[in-house]
Amino acid sequence: MASEREILKDKETESNKKTERTEGEPTAAFKGASWAALLLGVSAYLIGLFNAGMELNEKGYYFAILIFGLYAAVSLQKAVRDKEEGIPVTNIYYGISWVALIIAVSLIGIGLYNAGSIILSEKGFYAMSFALSLFSAVTVQKNIRDTEKARERN
Repeated sequence: MASEREILKDKETESNKKTERTEGEPTAAFKGASWAALLLGVSAYLIGLFNAGMELNEKGYYFAILIFGLYAAVSLQKAVRDKEEGIPVTNIYYGISWVALIIAVSLIGIGLYNAGSIILSEKGFYAMSFALSLFSAVTVQKNIRDTEKARERN
């Protein structure tokens, strides 16, 4: 019969064991950093938009571009990855995904270039928070998919 001390030691050893990742699953730190970057980018963009001294229709334009860009980036990433993995993707969907992302990036660029009421430093702020948001949205989607795929294998 095991002594109380041995039982406590076994429990302590069990609680100190790291949760093992499955092969192909991103680390918790990478997942957390991706989510933090997404929240930071989108929050900064929206807070800047909320505090901006522009008309409501301008704010709506920049908000719509952010949402459109996020959707286009994730959709393109999924289409590219599906094609890479041999999952059928129609050429029209693949093409539309590329066009949508190009249009979103073009619209933010054209909008910021032509915005006379926004100073140059604010234009840079919006461009960088937009870029951070798109990149991190793609990374978050990739992490979710990698985690799901790794768990399905086990």
